[in-house]
Amino acid sequence: MDMVMDMDMDMETLADDTDAALAGDSGGEAERYEAAEAEAELLRDRLRLAVISIATAEGKKAGMTVADPVVACIADLAYKSAEQMAKDAELFAQHAGRKTIKMDDVILTGMSTLWAFCGPSLKN
Repeated sequence: MDMVMDMDMDMETLADDTDAALAGDSGGEAERYEAAEAEAELLRDRLRLAVISIATAEGKKAGMTVADPVVACIADLAYKSAEQMAKDAELFAQHAGRKTIKMDDVILTGMSTLWAFCGPSLKN
């Protein structure tokens, strides 16, 4: 229970840090790049904490203890998957001649990801 409360506190701290980073006024290109990198790192950490919390809770529901390295691996895999899906959605938008990602791009990305895993059996 203490671990869950610690994660909640960590997530609140990350939320405050993200809000502070977004509120900052950056003048130059280097500062904007650094702010974007800091925001991406905070978002990655938020996702990682959320995945850790979910994996731990699901393990408890099943009456299991999930080893820390396994939880960390799941969190990293979730981040890398989300990152790749975002890049793929961007490519679909670019292919359509747009600079804005639309819901159709996200759906196509999801379908292509499922197709990669399931193959032709996805049609059935």
